[in-house]
Amino acid sequence: MTGTHKDAHTTALLMSDTSSFYITTPIYYVNARPHIGHAYTTVVADAIARRKRALGFDTWFLTGTDEHGQKIERSARAAGQTPQEFATAVSSQFRSLWDRMGLTYDDYIRTTEQRHRQGVQKLFRVLQQRGFIYKGSYTGQYCVSDELYVDAPPGSPCPDCGRITETVSEENYFFKLSAFERKLLELYEQHPEFIRPEARRNEVLSFVRSGLKDLSVSRTSFDWGIPVPGDEKHVIYVWMDALANYITALGYGSDSPQDQQRFARYWPANVQLVGKEIIRFHCVYWPAFLMAAGLPVPKSVVANGWLLFEQSKMSKSRGNVVRAETIVEILGSDALRYFLLREVVFGQDGSFSFDALVQRYNADLANGYGNLTSRAVSMIHRYFDGVVPAGEADARIAAAAETAAREFAVHFDAMDFSRALESLWGLVAAVDGYITEKAPWKLGAAPDAATRGALASILYTCAEALRVITALVYPVLPDATARIWAQLGLGDIAHADLKSVHWGQLAPGTRLGASSPIFPRAEKDTVARMHELETNDGGKPVEAETASEAAMTTSAPAAPVPAPAPTAANQTAEIAAKTAEGIAAQAATGMATKAPAALTPAASVGTAVTPAPPADKPATITIDDFAKVELRVAQVLVAEPVKGADRLLRLEVTLGDEVRQIVAGIAGAYEPEKLIGRKVVIVANLQPRKLRGLESNGMIVAASVGEKGKPVLAGFLEDIEVGARLK
Repeated sequence: MTGTHKDAHTTALLMSDTSSFYITTPIYYVNARPHIGHAYTTVVADAIARRKRALGFDTWFLTGTDEHGQKIERSARAAGQTPQEFATAVSSQFRSLWDRMGLTYDDYIRTTEQRHRQGVQKLFRVLQQRGFIYKGSYTGQYCVSDELYVDAPPGSPCPDCGRITETVSEENYFFKLSAFERKLLELYEQHPEFIRPEARRNEVLSFVRSGLKDLSVSRTSFDWGIPVPGDEKHVIYVWMDALANYITALGYGSDSPQDQQRFARYWPANVQLVGKEIIRFHCVYWPAFLMAAGLPVPKSVVANGWLLFEQSKMSKSRGNVVRAETIVEILGSDALRYFLLREVVFGQDGSFSFDALVQRYNADLANGYGNLTSRAVSMIHRYFDGVVPAGEADARIAAAAETAAREFAVHFDAMDFSRALESLWGLVAAVDGYITEKAPWKLGAAPDAATRGALASILYTCAEALRVITALVYPVLPDATARIWAQLGLGDIAHADLKSVHWGQLAPGTRLGASSPIFPRAEKDTVARMHELETNDGGKPVEAETASEAAMTTSAPAAPVPAPAPTAANQTAEIAAKTAEGIAAQAATGMATKAPAALTPAASVGTAVTPAPPADKPATITIDDFAKVELRVAQVLVAEPVKGADRLLRLEVTLGDEVRQIVAGIAGAYEPEKLIGRKVVIVANLQPRKLRGLESNGMIVAASVGEKGKPVLAGFLEDIEVGARLK
C-alpha cells in the first residue's frame, strides 16, 4: 500500500494541469466573530490568488466556516439559540467582513451545507469499505475547546490551549491512524515541500516519530454534527468533518458531472494555508485520511505564525482581540493588507499594535508610494497637459526597476512577502530620490527645447517606474493600484496583462487620468480613534460581549464611527481645521476672513458654550496652546485653479519627506504658475478637510491685508530648508 500511495501521489503531481492553481484557508470556527488573526491568513491567500490569476493561472480560492462540534453546541445553548442559528449568524459575520475587504474567494464553504454533508459521509463510507475504520470504545481526555483527544491522565490541561480536559467514555468508530506512521514519514522525506516552514515540519516529524495511535472519529455524547452513515447515533468527529471541506467544496461526493470535473481539475491543492496551532491535524490526520481513501495529498501545507498583541496570541478569552473592521473603517483595507504582509515575516509570529500600523502606513504608503504617485502624475499634468512625454529613460532607474521586479517575484512566490515588499519599496525610495535630485519643477518654466527634453525624460522615467511598481504590488494593494493604474491612463488593472512586467511597457502619448490623493496621511489622533472604535464597538465594551452578542449578524448597515474622546490636542486641531476651511470658503465668495465666533473651543466639541471675546480683541492662548500648532516650511510643486471656485487653488507642496495637497483661497492674489517653486509656511497638523470635493491636508499661512482681506503669503528673506519647523 505504501507503493500504491507513492505512485498515486507522484502521478498526481505529474499529471495535474500546471495552468490550474488551488489555494485554501482553514475554515474558521464559528465560536466568535472574526478578528485580524483570521484576516491575516485570508489576506495572504487572497494576495497569492490575485498574483496567480495575474500570471494567467486558472485559480480557485476557497475559504469558509467550520460549524459543527461540541463547542458550538455549548456556545449556542449559552446564547439561547439553536446551533444552526448560532452558526449561521457568526458565519455571516466572516463572509460579510471578507466581502467588505474585497477578498476574491471563488467559493465559501459552510460545513452545515448539504453538499458538505454528502461528501463527508461518502469519505466515511470509503474508509470503512477499505478497512480503515472499525468500531470500539474510548475512555480518556478530550479538549472541547480544540476538539482534540489528549493522551493524559484525568484533570490534565490541553497541551495546545491549556484548558483543563474533560474525561469522556463512549462508544466510537476508530480510524487506523497507526497504519500510516511509516507512510507519512515517507511522504515528509520524499516531499520536504509538503510542510512549511521548517520549524513546523520538524514539529510534525517529531510527533509522528513518537508513535501514532488509532484515532476516534465519531462521538455519541452530543448530536451537533454529521451522522455516521448507517449508524446515526454517532456523529462524525469534527476534525474529519472539517478537513474534508477542501474536497467537498470541489464536488467530492457529488454525482454532478460539473462537480466531478471541478474536483478533477483542481485537486490536489497547491497550497493549504493554516495557523501553526492546527498543523498536526492538516499534516498528520488529513493526509492519512486521503491516503486511506486512495486520494492524492495536497502539494503543500503552509503554516503562518500568530499575531501577538501585548505579547500574547489574540483570543477572545484574553480580551486582546483586534477587529479587522476597526482598521478598515479608519485606514482602509489596503492599509491592513500592506501591514500584515510587510511587517510580519510569514511563518513567524508577528507583533501588532495600532502605533506600528500607523507608522508603517505613513512611512511606506502616505509618504512613500502615495507621495511618489502624486508627484509623478501631477507634474505630467502640469508640464505636459496630462500626456506621458517621450523621453530617454534614466538608466539607473530602469536597472533598479528590473532588479526590483525580479527580486519581488522570487520572494513573493517563495511566500517571503516582507522581503518582496522591501525590495519593491527600495525602488519607491530610489525614484523619490531621483525626483528630488533632478528637481523637475525648476525646469518646467524654461522654454528651450533642450530643457524641455530633459524634463520629458525625467517625467517619463518617473511614470514608467510608477507603472512597474503598481503592476507588481497589485496583489497586495488591489484598491490603491486600481486607482493609480487609472491615473496612469491604463484602464482597469483587473483586466491588464501582468504576466510579464518589465521596463519600457508604458507608451509615450498615453493620456493620464485625473490626479487624486491615494493615501492621505494618518493624523496624530488616528491611533486614538482606532482605540476608541475598538473599545466601544458600536456603543458597548468588547470585553462585555456575551456569546449571544458574538453571534449577531452584521448584515445591517454599519453604525456611524464614534468620534474620538476630546483632548486638548484634537480640540485645537479641530478648531484650526474648521477655521482654515472657513477662511478658504470665505475667500472664494468674497466674505470677510475673520473666524466666526462659533469656532470657540467649547462649541467645537459640543459642550457648554463660552461666550466669544469681541471681534477686535482675540482670546489669549498659552504657550502650550501655540506649541500644539505645527508650522513648517514647504515648497510649491503644483498650483492650479479649482474648477467652479474662482478664488481657490489646488496646491501640491513638498515638505522634503512627503508631498501634500492643500486647497487655498489665494487665487485672486496669485497666478498659479508664479507659485511653482515658492517656499511657503503651512500649518502641518490639521485634520484633512474637503473643499469642493478635494481633500486639503494643511493650511497655507497668509496675512489678511486691507478692507477686502487680500491674502499675502508668509515667507522668508533667507534661504530656508524645505521641511524646517517654525518655533
